[in-house]
Amino acid sequence: QVQLVESGGGLVQAGDSLRLSCAASGGTFSTRSMGWFRQAPGKEREFVAVSDWRGTIKNYADFVKGRFTIIRDNSKNTVYLQMNSLKPEDTAVYFCAAGAFSNFWNGGSMDYWGKGTLVTVSS
Repeated sequence: QVQLVESGGGLVQAGDSLRLSCAASGGTFSTRSMGWFRQAPGKEREFVAVSDWRGTIKNYADFVKGRFTIIRDNSKNTVYLQMNSLKPEDTAVYFCAAGAFSNFWNGGSMDYWGKGTLVTVSS
């Protein structure tokens, strides 16, 4: 059974850093793009970042460019989201997903989703 399991969320202060992890199991992820979405309270889920299967082509939402970095380790079937200079508006549940590269930002469907990890940034 395919599973994506996120970890690393928590409560931090504005300006702090946090690293999220997403471990994939039960399937072939080395040829799939993997990335992150987030959903803040009362808002729709939105795209954050995606990495192609090689880990060389990446795309980011404008609101995280220069602050967040997506890192992929296919030897561990894991994708990371390094988040620096966190802001209160980054507070959200962060979801890991696997699917086609362009679907991450064009509204297309994902093949798999994790259950999410909560990030809370206090001011």
